[in-house]
Amino acid sequence: MPADEMAASTYRPLLFSIAYGMTGTVGDAEDLVQDAFLGLTKARQAGTEIADQKAYLATAVTRLGIDHLRSARVRRETYVGDWLPEPVVAPAGEPGPAEHAELADSLSMAFLVLLESLSPVERAVFMLREVFGYDYQDVARITGKTEVNCRQIFARARQRVAAGGQAHDSTPAPARRARGEKLARRFFDAAAGGDMDALLGMLSPDVVFHGDGGGKAQALGRPATDPQRVARLLVAGLRRVAKLGVSYRPAWVNGRPGAVMYDAEGRVASVVGLEIADGVIQAIHSVANPDKLGHLGPVSDVGLLPER
Repeated sequence: MPADEMAASTYRPLLFSIAYGMTGTVGDAEDLVQDAFLGLTKARQAGTEIADQKAYLATAVTRLGIDHLRSARVRRETYVGDWLPEPVVAPAGEPGPAEHAELADSLSMAFLVLLESLSPVERAVFMLREVFGYDYQDVARITGKTEVNCRQIFARARQRVAAGGQAHDSTPAPARRARGEKLARRFFDAAAGGDMDALLGMLSPDVVFHGDGGGKAQALGRPATDPQRVARLLVAGLRRVAKLGVSYRPAWVNGRPGAVMYDAEGRVASVVGLEIADGVIQAIHSVANPDKLGHLGPVSDVGLLPER
């Protein structure tokens, strides 16, 4: 591989993170990154001198993401039930693939759901500034807007995202990861064992349970609140799937503790991520839509709804 191509390849984790933050879809993010590199190759072949490969690629991925979101918005509006992003999963206790390293503590499921309230350009400006720390001059260059306009867009977007009330945990990352893994294991063990008292002790009074089946798999029709109801749903759900041979393995889901559910044949049945703050679980995100699990391996049919 030529030296300049090798240097450009080092930007893949950042580019994937920008693309995933824009789309919320692993496959689409990977396609956008590939398209950006293809555009770079074509530009070089046409004799264009690229002085800053990183800036060129970040701009390409962001603008491709804006175009993708504009075309995807109609699909999101007609989506059946709760929409959640495709999960990015790494085994518990491991840092995860290099392609996803930039995601740590920055693009949680809760955060990506909040970003859905923004327009494509607002999402790009907010994410580049808030998540990736670009200054306004660079944000303006990447998005093709003026610097003054970007400041206005960012202020408006930040106000809308803040209204969503995402909880933050200021504990240092290593300590937070260790504590999160421990709490997640206790949580899933309690749910699988039907221990209501233990579950209620781990759930925030304002806990919310989101389920994404996409109209293809069993899932909640709308978010569930109230700790008692959420605990009952968890116990009943795990008891039902356990009879079908489903078990769980701890994992990190979008930089948060969680688990992957596997059927008796080792196929992926669902992914569950936990949002933890102040030592309790604030939100639970369960993705069972088979279309969002294929990048993790063979997909189970145990939770699929009957075809109509």
